[in-house]
Amino acid sequence: MTVVGMGGYFFRAKDPAALKGWYRDHLGIGGGCGTDAQGQSNEWLWHTQGGPMVFEPFKADSDYFAADKQAMINFRVTDLDALIAKLKAAGIEVIVKDEWNSMPEIGRFARIHDPEGNAIELWQPGNPA
Repeated sequence: MTVVGMGGYFFRAKDPAALKGWYRDHLGIGGGCGTDAQGQSNEWLWHTQGGPMVFEPFKADSDYFAADKQAMINFRVTDLDALIAKLKAAGIEVIVKDEWNSMPEIGRFARIHDPEGNAIELWQPGNPA
């Protein structure tokens, strides 16, 4: 028997209720977001779309995300430009670097931080040849 997908992502927060609301309001994720195959929603579940996911340990001294954080989450998106515009309109700083977007076949990336300083990578997958 093998693992078939992610079942959850759990992390500590100084103010869990506020942070949960921030993720729901700005990214549309968390319990109650999305619907299952029957069009139903559940306050505890976030129904996601299937697709690629990267599971990759990084070297301890990597500078790809903050050294004082053990992890960074990456969310797959369908329209990065529209999401960037929405986030900027809400006053959220969005970081884009040319080196992150140098391989169009992999996709495009942007980075934001939640109110507690956790890095969030936004990824719009490319079309591999």
